[in-house]
Amino acid sequence: MTSTLLNRIRSRQAHIGIIGLGYVGLPLAVTAAKRGLATVGLDIDAEKTDRLKTGKSYIEAVSDSDLAELNAAGSVTWSTDFARLAALDVIVICVPTPLTSHREPDLSYITETAAMIARHLTPETLVVLESTTFPGTTADVLTPILERSRLKAGKDFFVGFSPEREDPGNADFRTATIAKIVAGDGAEAGELVQAFYGIVVDKVVPVSTTQTAEAVKITENIFRAVNIALVNELKVIFEAMDIDVWEVIDGAATKPFGFMPFYPGPGLGGHCIPIDPFYLTWKAREYDLSTRFIELAGEINTHMPDHVVARLRQVLDRKSGIALSRARILLIGMAYKKNVPDMRESPSARLMQILLGHGAAVAFHDPYVPTVPKMRDYPELFGRNSVALENVGADDFDAVLIATDHDNIDYAALARLNIPVIDTRNAFARRGLPMDNVTKA
Repeated sequence: MTSTLLNRIRSRQAHIGIIGLGYVGLPLAVTAAKRGLATVGLDIDAEKTDRLKTGKSYIEAVSDSDLAELNAAGSVTWSTDFARLAALDVIVICVPTPLTSHREPDLSYITETAAMIARHLTPETLVVLESTTFPGTTADVLTPILERSRLKAGKDFFVGFSPEREDPGNADFRTATIAKIVAGDGAEAGELVQAFYGIVVDKVVPVSTTQTAEAVKITENIFRAVNIALVNELKVIFEAMDIDVWEVIDGAATKPFGFMPFYPGPGLGGHCIPIDPFYLTWKAREYDLSTRFIELAGEINTHMPDHVVARLRQVLDRKSGIALSRARILLIGMAYKKNVPDMRESPSARLMQILLGHGAAVAFHDPYVPTVPKMRDYPELFGRNSVALENVGADDFDAVLIATDHDNIDYAALARLNIPVIDTRNAFARRGLPMDNVTKA
């Protein structure tokens, strides 16, 4: 059964559908089209697809010129019509996997997408999940929903998993150049998944099962979450000892073996690192196992914004004698990491919420986030606008709080304000700016 589909993929005759046109799906759709595969980008958000049809990108990893070229050539089309799934040979699912309010996995985007696919699924189709999730999701959740089509997985259609590895803002790595973990549910599915991604990316790394591939991705994110929690805890300890944690880490990083530098911050952000570890925590309960390391790391990282605000309160009291409830704070950076416009799970939003809750007046400057978008957890911040640094004077604020260290911020102008600076990213020291008014946090 697979020979026809395999030949269509290898000869680049296969038609590809990418569901979910966010930070993962859009670059994948563009890359597949560039590699000569006829591609359809599907999303429920008509605003996104309409914008893409006009050649306008909304993420840094995809340029307007790329879209214009591919649109003109007819290499890729953008649609909200999921009936088009019936004509596709390969369908890739790139939808969010958030947490519920009780910090449990929310697979609703996957299950709803799978149900949509099942209504249009035809024989000789490969369906691949890229969304980060707990081991077993592909086999135990996705496949049974797809089989509501009355087609049989492994016989009529085929299922695989290949975790996304996007890093927004990192110009050194793109979708095509990042090694891709791939797995199929069975040998035939595995061959199909390898053939498809072998065209799209430069290097494919096959693993034995979809459960293993799911575990690879979640392990990558847990590794980062735990190590960031470690340096955040060290930061708090070394602060008490009047030791600069950034200097310590930079010194340790000179060791050519046995050490990998991670750096502290005001908390964790992005869609992956603050969320994905808890998918494994939840799944582990099924086996009566605890995940103490993961949960402790989550607790440390979650409370970092509170630590930063406490440091800010101390500085205001010591240097200005101003209570936090009366303070005017300029928050630098609303995005979760530097040089991107992405606010998903940004600790800056939590910082602003805490400061406002204490009665402080808070403004922000972020060249990548001109206006705070709608967010599920922080509706009260929606519509706030970034202030221009050139319009900020020394009498306008009582302190500056650096949460995100974008490269294109005028830190020298912040230094000239000559007011207290709380620097959670070591931005001033790395640029050799005066440290007289700077407190690292």
